[in-house]
Amino acid sequence: MAALFAVVLIAALVFGLALLWLELRHRLRPASPLRLSSSGWKVQRVSDSQWQVKGTLSIRNPHRRMEVFVPEIELKPTLLGRADLSGVNVRCSLSPQHPDEEARADGYWFAYIVKGRKTTQAEALITLEAPAGSDLRNLLDTLWLEILWINYGPFGRLQQRDGVLIPLRRPAPAKSSSATWRQGDRCSVLPIRTHLLGTLDDPAEVLQHYAGAVLQPGDVLTIGETPLAVMQGRYNHPANLQPSSLARLLCRVFHPTSSLATACGLQTLIDNVGPARVLCAWLAGTALKLVGSKGWFYRLAGEQARLIDDVTGTTPPYDQTIVLGPVQSSEVCRQLAAELGVAVAVVDVNDLGRVKVLASSPGCDEALLERALKPNPAGNANELTPLVLVRPN
Repeated sequence: MAALFAVVLIAALVFGLALLWLELRHRLRPASPLRLSSSGWKVQRVSDSQWQVKGTLSIRNPHRRMEVFVPEIELKPTLLGRADLSGVNVRCSLSPQHPDEEARADGYWFAYIVKGRKTTQAEALITLEAPAGSDLRNLLDTLWLEILWINYGPFGRLQQRDGVLIPLRRPAPAKSSSATWRQGDRCSVLPIRTHLLGTLDDPAEVLQHYAGAVLQPGDVLTIGETPLAVMQGRYNHPANLQPSSLARLLCRVFHPTSSLATACGLQTLIDNVGPARVLCAWLAGTALKLVGSKGWFYRLAGEQARLIDDVTGTTPPYDQTIVLGPVQSSEVCRQLAAELGVAVAVVDVNDLGRVKVLASSPGCDEALLERALKPNPAGNANELTPLVLVRPN
C-alpha cells in the first residue's frame, strides 16, 4: 500500500512539474510590449470620384525599461463595397510624428526606437480615386486597413499584423414609420441593420443611433456576441500567433468543424487561459467522455472555448481573423440598459435554432428571447443586422 501511495505521489509530482514547465514556457515566450491603436479617422469627400481618409496611428511602449525598434511599417488597404472595385485607385502614405525626430521629406519610414513608457504617432492618409464620372458613394461601404509592422528588440524580430475597420457609408437608423416587424411566438421581432462594426465604434452610441427611435418600455434589445467582441478589439490575425507543440498536437482531436481544430485556433484559447488549463481540461474531459459524460472540456476550459470563431467563422473582413468572445458582457448589458431605458442582452444564435444568452441586464425575460430568436432573425451571413429588437405581444 505504501509503495502504491509513493508511486501515485511521484506521478502527481511529475505531472505538476510538467504543468509548471508548460506554463513557464508559455509565459516566457518571446513577446513585444508595444501596443498599436488608432484614432481620429475622418472621411473627406474631395469630389464624387475622390475621397481622402485620414487618421492617427499610435504606438505605445508600456514597459519600464525595454526599448523596442520599429524598423518597418506598411499600410495594406482593402475596400469592401457593392460593385466591382477594380477601377478604384488606392494610394497610402504614412507620415511619422515622432516626439523627438522630424519626418523625412521623401516619406521614408526610418527605423525608430520607442523607449520605455513612451509613445509615438504617425499620420495615415489613404486616397481613394475612381474614374472620372464615377460616384464613390454608389461603390464603397468600408475600408479595412491592415497595419503590417515589425517589432525588433530583446525578444528578437516579430512581425505584427493589426487591422482597423473604417466605415465609409452608414445605413439610415430604424424608424417606427418604416420598420418591418416579424411576428414570432407571442412577440414581434425587428432585425436592425447597421454599418460593419469595428474598434472605432462605441456600443452605446451604435445602439442609440440605430435603434433609439423605435425603442419602447418593455422591449428587449439584443446584440450578437461577435459584433460586440470586434468592437472590443477581440480579434487577432493568425500571422501574430506562434502555435506551440501542444496546440499543434491537441487540435487534431477536435471535430474538423470546431474552431479549436486548427493550431492557431487552439493557440488562441491557450493564450487566453494558459496551456496547463487547456491540457487538464482535455484530460478530464476525455476521461469523463469515456464514461458517458460529454461537454466537460468546454466547461473546464472556460467560456472562451465555446465562443472563439476561427478563420471563415465571421463576416468579412473578420473572416481572415480569429475572433474571441466578448468580455465583461454582464457589465456591458447593465450599462447599456441604463442608458437606453430597455433591457439589453448579448446573444449567440445560429441557423440550427440554438439560442444562448451570454449575458443580460437585470429583469430581462430570457425565456422571451429563446422564443423570439430561435428562427435566427439576424442571420449568419452578410445581413449586417447585429441588433434585434424583441417586443412582447
